[in-house]
Amino acid sequence: MHKYRSAAAVAALAVAGAAQADSITLPRSVPYAADSHIASNIKAECDLPNKLAAYLAEYAQEKRLETRIADEVSAGDPGKVLVMEIEEAVSRGNAFIGHQKFTRARGTLYQDGQEIGNFIAQRYSMGGAFAGYKGSCSVLGRTVKAIGSDVAQWLTAPTKDAQLGDS
Repeated sequence: MHKYRSAAAVAALAVAGAAQADSITLPRSVPYAADSHIASNIKAECDLPNKLAAYLAEYAQEKRLETRIADEVSAGDPGKVLVMEIEEAVSRGNAFIGHQKFTRARGTLYQDGQEIGNFIAQRYSMGGAFAGYKGSCSVLGRTVKAIGSDVAQWLTAPTKDAQLGDS
């Protein structure tokens, strides 16, 4: 009996290991790129790093992608890992004269340290319906929501040098 339990335990670990190998590790928060020139008020008020990561995780789940969330991700991490950063966020205009918002992110998907694919994703928004009642962070939030959806779709079939969203 003991021999069978050990075999079952080994089989269960093998299945769990295979499932983890198929999962994609996503960042808990998508940082701003070190070379970005994003206005300090956007960084202080809009929380784009956490919003983008949350939308990405939500849309990845809708696409039935197996994901894990990690506080930090890097190219050398084992398994599939998505490394992303927000490289630009622009907030021009307002509810009275019209919103003109833009966000761009870049990312690379790695498998055991080897690049599988990479992308640049960008979205523009003028606020959509009832834009006159929306604040700037709300409209920027629309751009990262769309980017999260775009990246989740890309993760279903990653390619190199992909241009996602509004190119």
